[in-house]
Amino acid sequence: MSAPRTWRPKPFIENPKLRWSITIGTMLYMLLALGSVEVNWMRVYEGLDRGLKFVAAFAQPNFTGRWTDISEGLAESLVMTVVSTVIGIIVSIPIALGASRNLAPLPIYLFCRSIITISRTFQEVIIAILFVAIFGFGPFAGVLTISFATIGFLAKLLAEAIENIDPSQAEAVRSTGSRWWQWLNYGIQPQVMPRLIGLSLYRLDINFRESAVVGLVGAGGIGATLNTAFDRYEFDTAAAILILIIGIVMFAEYSSSAIRKRVQ
Repeated sequence: MSAPRTWRPKPFIENPKLRWSITIGTMLYMLLALGSVEVNWMRVYEGLDRGLKFVAAFAQPNFTGRWTDISEGLAESLVMTVVSTVIGIIVSIPIALGASRNLAPLPIYLFCRSIITISRTFQEVIIAILFVAIFGFGPFAGVLTISFATIGFLAKLLAEAIENIDPSQAEAVRSTGSRWWQWLNYGIQPQVMPRLIGLSLYRLDINFRESAVVGLVGAGGIGATLNTAFDRYEFDTAAAILILIIGIVMFAEYSSSAIRKRVQ
């Protein structure tokens, strides 16, 4: 009687020569890539020292020393978040309709898809630098940046939701002789509204995080206050700001999750 054999999963690449060639080639590439990175160990040592001071600051965050600056920065970020999200939603809906192949003719579809592609091509910081260069420092550049990013995110996912609707419901409404906007309102909108609400809430807490990031390049918000705290080595103030950002993002995440569950 032969001994029982142990089951083993099938290898991802069956050819052993090809599998080992890829493994050795990947390891060789990683070694060469790591070898090309210039490391200044003195700077690493100094960075570790500053990093320990920063981590230690979380044990004693300073909420009161610069509370006026912190509260103004948080209020500015919240205003930027809400305004840019509303603008982004309003602009995204017609673009999403135009970017849905089952609704729009080819020229409009290609035009709206181009807008989405351009919006998704550049990272928010790059867009923020551009708007700061055009309109100057302040929350206006931040609102434009986050609105622009929201359009690419929301319009793309909403267009995909529209393209995946049940066509029989829309055809039933069309067969009644309804006008185009009636067909849109009664045949399309009920099918995608839960998805639109969920995406909008999801984008709302993303935009708050982005408002902190774009502030680092001068586009207003709590990011500017955080950047100032780092420049002055006020790690206790920076820790307080980061704790507040984490708290607000967690609150937004839990709130939006609860609302999405009720809606969907």
